[in-house]
Amino acid sequence: MKNHIREKRKAEKLSQVELAKLCHVSRQTINAIENNKYDPTLQLAFNIAAVLNTTVDELFINESDLK
Repeated sequence: MKNHIREKRKAEKLSQVELAKLCHVSRQTINAIENNKYDPTLQLAFNIAAVLNTTVDELFINESDLK
């Protein structure tokens, strides 16, 4: 599942470390999610969306919808 977390995070002027602290996860977790190597739990997805002032629907792209 692809996402727009990096773009939204940068628009909010947050580093990976800052976003990770606000979401109570490690920087490595944020990095893995941004690089499509890890799908977050639903709760984490909602936490990230809340911190980035957006919705889960705007953050994540279901690749099957692109076909």
